[in-house]
Amino acid sequence: MPGRGSVGRLGHKRDEGGVPVKKPVLHYVRRKQREAAKAAETAVDMLVPLLQGMEVESDAGALDGRKRRRTVTAPMATAMTACEVLALPKDNEEVAPVDGGADEHGGGGKSWRLRVKETLRAFSSNYLHFVQIVFLRPGMVCVTGGTAKGAGCKARAEGLQGSQASGVEVGDQFYSRAEMVVLGIHGHWMKGIDYMGSKHQDKPGYQDLIFPLATCIVMSGAYEDDFDKADEIIYTGEGGNNLLGNGHQKTEQTLLRGNLALKNSKDNGNPIRVIRGHIEKNSYTGKVYTYDGLYKVVDCLSEKGVRGHLVFKFRLKRLEGQPPLTTSRVLFNRGDVHMPISELPGLVCRDISYGQENIPIPATNLVDNPPVPPSGFVYSKSLQIPEYIKIPADSIGCNCKGDCSSSTHCLCAVHNGSDLPYVSRQKKLSAKHVDSTHKNIGRLVEPKAVVFECGANCSCHCSCVNRTSQQGLQYHLEVFKTELKGWAVRTWDTILPGALICEYTGVLRRNAEVEGLLDNNYIFDIDCLQTIKGLDGRKQRSGSELHMASLQDEHDSEASQAPEYCIDAGSIGNIARFINHSCQPNLFIQCILSSHRDIKLAKIMLVAADTIPPLQLFDLLTLMC
Repeated sequence: MPGRGSVGRLGHKRDEGGVPVKKPVLHYVRRKQREAAKAAETAVDMLVPLLQGMEVESDAGALDGRKRRRTVTAPMATAMTACEVLALPKDNEEVAPVDGGADEHGGGGKSWRLRVKETLRAFSSNYLHFVQIVFLRPGMVCVTGGTAKGAGCKARAEGLQGSQASGVEVGDQFYSRAEMVVLGIHGHWMKGIDYMGSKHQDKPGYQDLIFPLATCIVMSGAYEDDFDKADEIIYTGEGGNNLLGNGHQKTEQTLLRGNLALKNSKDNGNPIRVIRGHIEKNSYTGKVYTYDGLYKVVDCLSEKGVRGHLVFKFRLKRLEGQPPLTTSRVLFNRGDVHMPISELPGLVCRDISYGQENIPIPATNLVDNPPVPPSGFVYSKSLQIPEYIKIPADSIGCNCKGDCSSSTHCLCAVHNGSDLPYVSRQKKLSAKHVDSTHKNIGRLVEPKAVVFECGANCSCHCSCVNRTSQQGLQYHLEVFKTELKGWAVRTWDTILPGALICEYTGVLRRNAEVEGLLDNNYIFDIDCLQTIKGLDGRKQRSGSELHMASLQDEHDSEASQAPEYCIDAGSIGNIARFINHSCQPNLFIQCILSSHRDIKLAKIMLVAADTIPPLQLFDLLTLMC
């Protein structure tokens, strides 16, 4: 449950109503502990993951007994190009420790699982940047496949690739072929069979194998002769298929390339990675690919297919001892067909927002007996501002018509560094084609020091893509009771990286007011200014340099060394107050300004750092990692 700087005051158990039941530590004891931690930290640099990049709170940065946040490298941002993050080390290569944690094999380096997550975040960042470029230059032609590989971006690790993919687990899902390419689990943009060529046969350990050697197949229904029985499949070889047309077989297949590789894999006895592709409307490619583990080719035959042409068919059986298949079972995917709220097991509240949000937020409880709903707070979609806190007057707005993405001289884009912070895959609409029902919801291209959105004085349409945080809740979410973490939040939809989830709301307060509230785990510092300046060890984000000059004169004082305002969601708040913490978070925090330009009073938004599939929990980074 979020607290100061996105990580809250940890260590207090909570009952159903969100009220602490454990007596808090005395204030002066906590102060002494923080001072000692701060002194120790000055001698040691904090090691952080390369791309994990979330707001990290540290007691060591505390001033006057308050918890302060550290901001490290942004989760989707990277200083490397896509090519530089593709190559994974060999299986026997030691990975340099960067996060202080042990890897999956008991070593002292970064885990393979974390490396996979970092690579996907880097891919997402580069992808959104490319989409933004294409959107700004509609006449530009994107070339994939051979062009990318020709640039040297071949994304396969050395070593036998028919083995288990390090860091990738059975059931992991990918939303494009490109994601699998950058991870090296399947190295082709179009072909279904990935294999190692004859150039590998002279390498140590490979001399007794027959090449080419198949390593991975993708089964997505493109061939009408395929047959899938989950643990056993009949896979049709490659070639002769009208892939871009009706998918029918139109010519004979030959025992070359991928087909020969699969035959050789039968003779070699090496395992094959199997990935199944399914239609997914919420994916940006329209498909979702699921890694289903290792299979072995047990038979190979050639025969006439359903169209009368010669095809090669390979029978593969799944190896025992692996986690159960996810694609062989009928899983309730709320991202495709939402179960009626009234039929949810353990339903205790049909909508905790009571109609305030665009989409109802149900609450379920299968833990308590009798089940009880969340209590002890009042739901508020918007931030509550006391009368004694004066919000600055509206700032000067842009003169764009329709959507700002169609404008070449947008003042708000200039504030953001020349480009709008969001990108949308929707077709550009002129002012005359935008109506009251149209919403251009964008994804954040990269975490920024601050995002400047269009506001009340802007002449663009209310559905402009640069008003994305103002469009309200866009996803089906659920609050549910867990065994160990109390209340938590999960999604029913597939949510892509850069998507805005919700605002952190509550009561806006001065930090001086909440100094003694040690039992309130819902206080969140608005420390955007301190992050921009890189104070107390915070890592500056993209755009910090752009805003330094204007902020230096306006806020250059001792008071600006510590956040002046915070959001208290203890008794009033929204769904964000139920989001828990994890050492592997899938959300990050973004500061946003729209109606004014006072960075000390910025809006706090929670944004997806990774692709979040249906039924996965939302998590922010915790201090305890």
